[in-house]
Amino acid sequence: MRLFNYTTMLDFIQISTTTDTKEEAERISRQLLEAKLAACVQIFGPVSSSYWWKNKIEQSDEWLCLIKTRKKLFDEVEKTISSIHSYETPEIIATPIIAGSKEYFDWIDGFVD
Repeated sequence: MRLFNYTTMLDFIQISTTTDTKEEAERISRQLLEAKLAACVQIFGPVSSSYWWKNKIEQSDEWLCLIKTRKKLFDEVEKTISSIHSYETPEIIATPIIAGSKEYFDWIDGFVD
């Protein structure tokens, strides 16, 4: 059993990405889970997104994926998402998880390498 402390907590991140279809979000989720790069992927949508693209403001409905994993796996998660994603420039953003229950972090640890 790993010793749990504040430093350990900072090893966990949530990565977000958006897709234009639910099917693509599910494909990304499945690949990350099967590769044990994520313990959980939540898919929300459709969400309304407004953004700059090629010098004009765009609006579209997208599917948001929230991926729970370890910080050390970010590069592999990014590579996996990029290899599947249909967007020219996909959103792949990591946010540190600064607090949470020990039981939840232990659960993540049980599924990611």
